[in-house]
Amino acid sequence: MAVIASILGILLFIMIEVLPLMGRADVTPGRAWSWNPVLPGAFLTNEHRTRLAFLTPEGDLVVLDSESGGTLQRYPLIDGATESAALPLQPANGTPGQQVLYAATADGRVFAVRVDWIVGFDEDRRTVRAEPRDGVFFPLELDGASVVRHSVQISDDDSAGALAATSDGRLLLLRREVEENLFSGEVEERWSRMEAPLRGTVSSLVIDGDLRNAFVGTDDGALEWWRLRGSALESASRSEPGSPVTTLSMLIGDRSLVVGRDDGALEIWFPVQPDGESAELTRIRDFPSLPGSINAITPSMRNKGFVAADTGGEIGLYYSTSARVLWRGEAAPAPQRLLLTPKADALLASDSGGVREWEIHNPHPEVSLRSLFGKIWYESYPEPAYVWQSSGGSDDFEPKLSLVPLMIGTLKGTLYSLILAVPLGVFGAMYTSQFMHPSLKKVVKPSVEVMAALPSVVLGFMAGLWLAPRVETILPGLVLMALLVPLAVLVAGVAWRALPLSIRGHFRAGSETLVYMVVISLAMFVSLRLSAPFEQFFFDGSVQQWLLKATGMQYDQRNAVVVGLAMGFAVIPIIFSIAEDAFSNVPNNLISGSLALGANRWQTVTRVVLPTASPGIFSGIMIGFGRAVGETMIVLMATGNTPILDWSPFNGFRTLSANIAVEIPEAPQGGTLYRTLFLAAVILFVFTFVINTGAELIRQRLRRRYAEL
Repeated sequence: MAVIASILGILLFIMIEVLPLMGRADVTPGRAWSWNPVLPGAFLTNEHRTRLAFLTPEGDLVVLDSESGGTLQRYPLIDGATESAALPLQPANGTPGQQVLYAATADGRVFAVRVDWIVGFDEDRRTVRAEPRDGVFFPLELDGASVVRHSVQISDDDSAGALAATSDGRLLLLRREVEENLFSGEVEERWSRMEAPLRGTVSSLVIDGDLRNAFVGTDDGALEWWRLRGSALESASRSEPGSPVTTLSMLIGDRSLVVGRDDGALEIWFPVQPDGESAELTRIRDFPSLPGSINAITPSMRNKGFVAADTGGEIGLYYSTSARVLWRGEAAPAPQRLLLTPKADALLASDSGGVREWEIHNPHPEVSLRSLFGKIWYESYPEPAYVWQSSGGSDDFEPKLSLVPLMIGTLKGTLYSLILAVPLGVFGAMYTSQFMHPSLKKVVKPSVEVMAALPSVVLGFMAGLWLAPRVETILPGLVLMALLVPLAVLVAGVAWRALPLSIRGHFRAGSETLVYMVVISLAMFVSLRLSAPFEQFFFDGSVQQWLLKATGMQYDQRNAVVVGLAMGFAVIPIIFSIAEDAFSNVPNNLISGSLALGANRWQTVTRVVLPTASPGIFSGIMIGFGRAVGETMIVLMATGNTPILDWSPFNGFRTLSANIAVEIPEAPQGGTLYRTLFLAAVILFVFTFVINTGAELIRQRLRRRYAEL
């Protein structure tokens, strides 16, 4: 009872860690600030949400204390001596989610400034101040036309670009490149200008952080992807018309495009390049529509999440990769601009009356049943796939947490190990119990059982560093060995039986084992000696190259064959020991009765002993199966530990247990990866529980069936 209680306690603890994965976001209303009489365009907040910054219509940067609402800093960003000072600034469209403020002058020029938040300490108190960098004016020079839409981007190296759609149907990109001389420190500034004709009336546009891809939405619902090639803008792809596009936004990493439409539809698009074909902008996901027209979208600065709002005040929190709707709520009046804070722990929405805040608790947006067990179309992938890649090195890359490759890898490793272990373990136990001389059995059985004491880390070490390179060189010999060894044993058995009884009688019972050992050794030696000629004749001199050309399978040095040999070696003693006990426990009266009725020894073993011992044999196989499923060190060291979904015996894989061992040291406690690894442990637990329960039911049925013998 104590053991059962302990197991249930472990399962309860694991389930407690897993359950938060599927929870929805918790969003609660927070603070509010009144802006009157000042109406900001874009606005910013620092990481801890203690400061708010915005541009006034006069071109000043104003920083407020978010607690008291008082003004802490005021920077005039436009020199009063310049001509631009007389031009009032109006809100302009920029790339949301960036620490950059944007505005447009009355004559059509665009202004952008990056704001850095400087954190310091004064007598153990944290201080935060905004420090604007040099602002950038983009002289669009519209030749009498007006600007319909703006989009501005400042990259991390201070390069900047302004994308504009003009009233006379042009797409204009003005780009500034900054290069600093490493020796003199002199900064060189270069400007370039590109234009292209547009089709349709532009309703929204956006440019990526590299200033090389622009996306344009039109009133007829078409999306057009423009690429910067050399010094020209080229149309790379254009979608079919649909509901009018109202808002566009790039997710973090600048690979996915969020599209909001007039009918409330929300879509995810990104360029897809099938093999051998040119890339096309492709609609990947659809989210449930909002009631009204989408008028604001803001992405997260931490992950692939975003917030969207419609003209009726409905707001939704979404996550792209998992296709989850994390929260829906209402705001009155309808927000004009949205901002997800740098930690994605709050949403700020501005309207004509000011700014409102919603607190967000959203720890695991990446996880859904679909992302864990279904095919997901990841960014830059040609098609949906099952992928495990817990980290991409930065937040720009979406985590890929499909458990399917790990589950298939677990089954793959188990299958290839049991292919070796079950025949050798069961038939070895049969021979040892029923045919081997007792004096030899006293040596063989303890020797095989001692094999179980070998540490799996030693077997994995030997398999990865010693066995894998040798299997690569003697693979044709192993194929020959699988053919010649059984054939040699069969021939030796026939020859031994053909000897006259007068000759065989001179040998002690069990001596034939020595003959078989010599025959098997010779067959293995001949197989290895013929490996090179066999490879040259049948595989054009290289098995690896032949596999790639004939079947398309890549040969990896650490693969399922190596794991099958190493893990089979570890599982054989378990199956052998239990199966041998099952054979030995068959009552002697059954064996004697069968022999007395005229059956020979082989008929007695196969038709009486084997069925009677089958429940115990089956139990041994299932225990060996559980040993293979839970094995960690051998598969960790001998497979290459690559989480790929492929049943080929010539490449590697990753199992659930090995994945837990690899990933858990790097998983932050309570994080998504941490809880996903606990979910992998639950799957292992359930998997072995179901298999063992089914095995026990089958064993009991076999026991009842053969109890009458």
